[in-house]
Amino acid sequence: MKTRTLITLFLAVMFLAATLALPAFAQQTNSDSGASQAAPASQSSSTDSAREPLQAPARRDFWDGDDPNLGNLVLHPFARKAWVKRQVGPIRDRINELDEITADNATKIHDVDDRSQKGLQLASEKVSLADQHASDAANKAQMANGAATDASAHVSKVEGMVGSLDQYKASTQTEIRFRPGQTLLSKQAKDALDQMANPLKDQQSYVIEVHGFAPGRGQAAIALSQKMADSVVRYLVLTHNIPVYRIYTVGMGNAPVGGTEETKRPAGARVEVTLLRNDLLAAR
Repeated sequence: MKTRTLITLFLAVMFLAATLALPAFAQQTNSDSGASQAAPASQSSSTDSAREPLQAPARRDFWDGDDPNLGNLVLHPFARKAWVKRQVGPIRDRINELDEITADNATKIHDVDDRSQKGLQLASEKVSLADQHASDAANKAQMANGAATDASAHVSKVEGMVGSLDQYKASTQTEIRFRPGQTLLSKQAKDALDQMANPLKDQQSYVIEVHGFAPGRGQAAIALSQKMADSVVRYLVLTHNIPVYRIYTVGMGNAPVGGTEETKRPAGARVEVTLLRNDLLAAR
């Protein structure tokens, strides 16, 4: 009785194993044919991409290399560590590869961002420097424009003064007499010069002509007339503070009055002092 029970149990287990083995065998046949058909397509796509896609592990049969015996049927290696490693290994490798690519891309993005920030900062500094140069140029242009305006006004003023130089007219004429051979001023000559020079204090737009005349001929007469004229100029400058640039001195010697030979020559040693005024300049 016991022997019959064991035989019945063994036959049931064998029937169950055969029943489970047939679908696995059919699935293996289908997977092998599908893999043989998909092989050309995968080979053609691998040439198009730089990196092959993740391939599913090739399935062999239900037992995955184990013999279909009773012990393996009862203790099938679905949960063994080796089997799990075979299934998870390719996925882990691809995940590690993707992590490396992600880290590399993050580094490149960080470098590009740093270069962009430096470029923007450099561009901003150059723009600020250009603005400063433009501001300096504008200030210099404004200063140059102001200087040109002042120069134009000064030139106009000088032109007006030069145009009115010939407007000087004789206002007062004084004659200073000297003794023959002497160049010192007498009391009467000083009084005459005081009377002419006193009103000129703090005045503008006038000039004084001093012409010296002396009897005789040649250089001796010219030198004597120049000395007498210098005495008059010295008195006006030292006593009345007349600016030297307002006095024009000429030693005429014995030149005839009027500048021609027919004109009567001056008699005796004398100096003619003529005050000339410009009313147009005085009005400004």
